[in-house]
Amino acid sequence: MPEVTRFAPSPTGWLHLGHAYAALFAHEKAAGGRFLIRLEDIDSTRARPEYEEAIFADLAWLGLSWERPVRRQSDHLDDYRAALAKLEALGVLYPCFCTRREIQEEIARAGNAPQGPDGPLYPGTCRNRSADERSERIAAGEAYALRLDVAKATRLVSKELVWSDRGHGSFTAKPDVFGDVVLARKDTPASYHLAVVVDDALQGITFVTRGEDLLEATHLHRLLQELLGLPVPEWHHHRLITDESGKRLAKRDDARSLRSLRAAGWTPERVRDTVR
Repeated sequence: MPEVTRFAPSPTGWLHLGHAYAALFAHEKAAGGRFLIRLEDIDSTRARPEYEEAIFADLAWLGLSWERPVRRQSDHLDDYRAALAKLEALGVLYPCFCTRREIQEEIARAGNAPQGPDGPLYPGTCRNRSADERSERIAAGEAYALRLDVAKATRLVSKELVWSDRGHGSFTAKPDVFGDVVLARKDTPASYHLAVVVDDALQGITFVTRGEDLLEATHLHRLLQELLGLPVPEWHHHRLITDESGKRLAKRDDARSLRSLRAAGWTPERVRDTVR
């Protein structure tokens, strides 16, 4: 059956060789199917039009073609609000009033805090606040984020969640790997974790290809898919392109950006050979 794949960059910097590999990988896996582009521009403080334009120019230079129109997250905030409303109706969200500093201080006081892929897990400070306290603090205008009560959500699902990765095999999801993650903030109406599962479902993505640094995130994504009643794609978490020291490439490394390489005389064929 033909696959539907996507390449989903954030227009917050210039594409580099790692992005080229990811885009070429997804495009190849869509052979005979559909290849989509999605702009993950929900972070309005960092996304810029010039980066968006450069993404399209770089991908066209590489010889890739994709379906139009391109989905921009910033055009679909209502989709994420609807997903949050569904999770709230299930009773698996709670407001968190903790600042980053307060969380760090609580973790330091606790000692030996459980660790997740991104570091120490949130200690659950706001999880058990009363409904009255939450309402009063929200009414007072206090800033808060919405967190997923992952233990409650897992109990609600009450079954093993499995998923398949074509490069790494089959998994049984362990949704608590990230703890009670933030799914939305005032300045960011949906986290990556929420937006990606909503977007992939709405775009009909059947095969998610992305870097192996996001492998662990799929445990959480399976839980969100189940809670929201979304279809389950297959995944392939591919290798990351690194520099000479073994460090993964970053957008701030302009020397390896595709626009810089193009200006230095590189051809698309050389890029393909380099990341192959």
